[in-house]
Amino acid sequence: MARSESLRMTPFEWGLLMILSVLWGGAFFLIEVALRDLPPFTIMILRVGGASLFLWSIVLILRKEFPRGWGLWVVLTIMAVFNSALPFSLIAWGQIQITSGLASILIAMTPLFAVITAHFFTDDEGFTPLKGAGVVSGVFGVAVLIGPEFLRDLGANVFAQLAVLGGAVSYSIAAVFGRRFGRKDMSPISIAAGQVTMAVVLLLPFVLIFDRPWTLALPSLAGMGAVAGLALGSTGVAYLIYYRVLASAGATNLMLVNFMAPVSALLLGIFILEETLTIEQAIGMAFIAFGLALIDGRLFGRR
Repeated sequence: MARSESLRMTPFEWGLLMILSVLWGGAFFLIEVALRDLPPFTIMILRVGGASLFLWSIVLILRKEFPRGWGLWVVLTIMAVFNSALPFSLIAWGQIQITSGLASILIAMTPLFAVITAHFFTDDEGFTPLKGAGVVSGVFGVAVLIGPEFLRDLGANVFAQLAVLGGAVSYSIAAVFGRRFGRKDMSPISIAAGQVTMAVVLLLPFVLIFDRPWTLALPSLAGMGAVAGLALGSTGVAYLIYYRVLASAGATNLMLVNFMAPVSALLLGIFILEETLTIEQAIGMAFIAFGLALIDGRLFGRR
């Protein structure tokens, strides 16, 4: 089958991606807060467990179809490994030793891995020079936007940084593998609910063996609030948007959210907390916008 250069996103899909960037951008901060009270595996199982209850409630209320058949549940389990259990745990463990700012820069490498993975395993998301240039511009923009102070520790705590990069690779694999759901006649709500449920099953043995939750003290109100935000916003609602955009716009476009998340966090600080926009931040956003335009390709395709 011949490759097309890129799947295009509509303005509506760009809007969904912006919302997803806010939900996922805030996850780094929420994880950092939750780690003050709870170990990583416990945080992650509470995250996917809460999201599972939330999503299955929506499935029941809206009377959506339940996932059926062993084949589908095997696919959902694979998605649970690469899209939830593995990256959530790697990122949370990594953030014990590195800052949320550095973690978000490393996760910004996800579009690069997605471009490479999609090139070899899809027919309509092949690599192009514009995509490559766009990824480089976006990663540079994220680094400039977040600030050089977070890059000073780059090279220290190598294993923690490799763990976060492993999470980025895992996300890219899940995005490409999950495109098969776009060809299934099933609601994104049911797919998301099935995925996070299998993530609970996968994480449970690790929680029991390594964290021994019965020995843990109750978290603070801030810790409980952070876990609730992770479960409902950064996981439950986020995966509803994730599968909707993945089905129509493809893996590479979906992973652009990792460029947009730091921008969303910055804009929220400016408009809600009345923070000041610095020259460095403006330059970083410009590089990110340029990278998004390159990967989207329409503006340059016309020229």
